[in-house]
Amino acid sequence: MLDPTDPPDDAGPVICQLDHALFTKLGSIQFRRADTDGTALMIVPFGEREAGVPLRSLQQAFAIPDESPDGRMLGLIAESLDYITSLRIGDHLPDEVVTGQASWRPSEAHRHLAGTRIRLQLLAWLDPAMAQDATLGGDIGARIETDPALKSRVQAAFREAAKALDLADGDAVIAIVARLTEELAYIEALRERLLARVTDLAGRIALIGRGFNRQDAKRRETLTQVQRLMRTAIVQFRARFDDLDAQTGEIIATLRNADSQISYIRSNRDTIYRSLRAWEPLLAQWAKAPPDIVADNWRDIEDTYQFLARRYLPVSEWPSSNSLRQVGGPRKPANTMAW
Repeated sequence: MLDPTDPPDDAGPVICQLDHALFTKLGSIQFRRADTDGTALMIVPFGEREAGVPLRSLQQAFAIPDESPDGRMLGLIAESLDYITSLRIGDHLPDEVVTGQASWRPSEAHRHLAGTRIRLQLLAWLDPAMAQDATLGGDIGARIETDPALKSRVQAAFREAAKALDLADGDAVIAIVARLTEELAYIEALRERLLARVTDLAGRIALIGRGFNRQDAKRRETLTQVQRLMRTAIVQFRARFDDLDAQTGEIIATLRNADSQISYIRSNRDTIYRSLRAWEPLLAQWAKAPPDIVADNWRDIEDTYQFLARRYLPVSEWPSSNSLRQVGGPRKPANTMAW
């Protein structure tokens, strides 16, 4: 069984390197995403100012094919900017686009939590009645390591799982569990760093809404919209975590298909991490805000609305009347998005 934590034999480039003369003549360039819409840009210094050129426009203007070495590298650069803030020629590409591993690390507490969840799943598989066993309350993670009776039941679960999986012994199961624990630790970290913080922020805004001056209709409407969009965001995040929990909840199937499960976990890990990177500036802004919104910092609410509206406000598609007029061909509606 291949270990997906090992880089593949045909691993691509690991260094940001471009060969076109354009990139060597412009001096100290870097690559970033636009603050407005997230477009991947090449940033060129002009004295005390900077100019940003979209990578796709740059590629088209200088006829750099997608399948060329520079075209593939520009694609990797755009992908890399999902995980890092900026990139320069000569920098290492982030691990996500090179090996599939994460360029950040979960804490030991998150590893412990992920490992405990897997062991509890094994215990429940061995004895389904244990899932409702009231004696398993409290710090079950610590008890699994210290309680002799519980520790013995876990070891028995490993042995029985080895039989179900046609593996040599419990140690073989432990090795697979260790791999899955490492991957799921990232999910536990993201559950805390994104879902829990966004949920806390929603609660904070709800409190502000309940205490806000109801005579200020415009601001009241803004707060109502913010709360509605926050609920939409939380529902989406919870659905992804719930899907992850359900997909990895059938423990024997998860252990049997560890490689594909790890690929699935990593794909979701990277998607959630991109969301965290998008939310992080807003969450940091609110961490500095006073408990109650007053006139001086109403901007926090306004910024939150702008952030949420770009991502969660429903979009309706309507056929443009101009698009129905085509010369010498059938009338085809073109989609025009309206917020």
